[in-house]
Amino acid sequence: MPLIRAGRSVPGAALTALPDRRAFVLGGAAAGLLATPLTRSPTLASVSAPGHAMALHGEPALPDGFARFPYADPSARRGGRLVYGEQGTFDSLNALIVKGNSSSAVDRFVLQRLMMRSFDEPFSMYGLLARRVELSDDGARLVFHLAEKACFADGAPLTAADVAFTFALLKDQGRPFFRAVAAEVRAVTVVDARTIAFNLTGSRNHEAPLNLAQMPILPRHATDVANFSNTTLKGQLGSGPYRLAEVRPGSTIILRRNPNFWADELPQLEGFYNFDEIRYEYYRDANSLFEAFKTGALDVRLETEPARWLQGYDFPAARDGRIVRETIPIRVPAGVNGYAFNTRRDIFADIRVRRALTLLFDFEWTNANLFFGAYRRIAGYFDGSALSSIGRPASASERALLAPYREEIPDAVIEGSWRPAATDGSGRDRAIEQQALSLLEASGWLARSGRMTSPKGDPLAFEIMATSQAQERLALNYASSLARVGITARVRRVDEVQFWRRMQRFDFDMAQYNWAGSPAPGNELPNRWSAAAAARQGSLNYPGIRSKMVDAMLDKVLSASGLEDYADAVRALDRALIAGSWILPLYQAPDIWLARAARVQRPAYVPLLGFSLETLWQSG
Repeated sequence: MPLIRAGRSVPGAALTALPDRRAFVLGGAAAGLLATPLTRSPTLASVSAPGHAMALHGEPALPDGFARFPYADPSARRGGRLVYGEQGTFDSLNALIVKGNSSSAVDRFVLQRLMMRSFDEPFSMYGLLARRVELSDDGARLVFHLAEKACFADGAPLTAADVAFTFALLKDQGRPFFRAVAAEVRAVTVVDARTIAFNLTGSRNHEAPLNLAQMPILPRHATDVANFSNTTLKGQLGSGPYRLAEVRPGSTIILRRNPNFWADELPQLEGFYNFDEIRYEYYRDANSLFEAFKTGALDVRLETEPARWLQGYDFPAARDGRIVRETIPIRVPAGVNGYAFNTRRDIFADIRVRRALTLLFDFEWTNANLFFGAYRRIAGYFDGSALSSIGRPASASERALLAPYREEIPDAVIEGSWRPAATDGSGRDRAIEQQALSLLEASGWLARSGRMTSPKGDPLAFEIMATSQAQERLALNYASSLARVGITARVRRVDEVQFWRRMQRFDFDMAQYNWAGSPAPGNELPNRWSAAAAARQGSLNYPGIRSKMVDAMLDKVLSASGLEDYADAVRALDRALIAGSWILPLYQAPDIWLARAARVQRPAYVPLLGFSLETLWQSG
């Protein structure tokens, strides 16, 4: 890791900027968020003493001693109750482990991290449990200085020993992400009751300091280590603004304000956590969830169905103003919403089969007839960002990275001209169907009496797993398209618990999933696309990607030494993933569709990373 030199600020970036993966800045004055040119690496800024914040690149936007975050309203009224609805159910409150279909409520409002993420900066974090942080010049030693007043809800002080305990527990029993972060740490030292140091010598993961800063801290004196990896409906003691008040298994979680919240008076939390009570209500299906919102049983709804958004809000509460609808632009890179081909199944092992099945998804007809033309087609894995390979010919550096695997990559992908095939929108584009049939025949499948079969007579058939009416409708439409060329796709709708249990175990043929986008992709990528993750239950590598080319590009992303190297590595990874046809890319919405009770207010300014429950309040 290069030295972090003292005294100078660095041009940063808000959304499309590509951070120098090796440049960390702590503390310092506000530098703003300016566009970083891709033609040169940024100058490094520095720290010589513990700082109030940490940024992956540039300077943190807010200075030491800042009054509040700009996306929180200091005049927000305190009190009242917020009721939030989610589709599905839960059988665990521990979201830190693999087992169970967990709720995020406790992790979000009861537990706290060492540092808090800024919703307005892609990779900046500010002090919370750790009031100050320092990173050695060579990047090998990361030290957190805990707040003197930090304590758990029972009044017990939160100490460095609790941080070390949590690190060890999550390393041993936590989700794969925590284990991956822990693998970057060579040693943990409790310096004193309020100081803990992490030795990162030899770490190739340049996001390791930020990932450690986001570790939720558990109490050593009130955590059941022996049963931590098991599902539980017992609330975890935390240091956050709320405590678990009541649980109705599978249906309701009630959180109430923590009267002993140690950080209640911190200036940077002004405008946050305004409700006295937060209720999570779970509904088995999308229709019952929407009906509950219509009747006023729920306060906030993030709409996901364009047909409902455009036509379904003609009801009394919406007409007379008790319900407010808002369209909020999405300002972060798109994620990847698609059908995962589970290549652990023999039927999807041949790339020609996967490419044929991708051709047979008629986005143009589907978007016009099912979604009122509201969606945009997804092409690559980093759409909407400067890191996307779509529309960009590979640079000389990218070509060098991909040279050992060049035969695996179509020319169109290298040239940046590849797109998912567009149909004529008729629902019966025979030219596209013929292309798919040619690929299937080349892979050994034969069209016989209206059925696609193997030479032995086995049918080309698989199951599409769905967990909602919307997923089921889309899958049935796709299955109809497949049937026209003799492919049998059975659509099976399962409940939320079964869906996630099967996804964790990779027990499915094809399923829809949305891998969320990141302003600066990095540490999360191996858990999604690496060969190691393909074999690890609970990972997000649902397609089962096991590719030397993809693994090599992941390695280049994590070890990139500068802005240009990083951009080239991510784009090369994009091309490698596209070339493998591991998923069938679907679509994305251009905006956030928010509906809320009129009495629930939000700040006028929406930050870069979008809308959040933490800054809402109830009007008087």
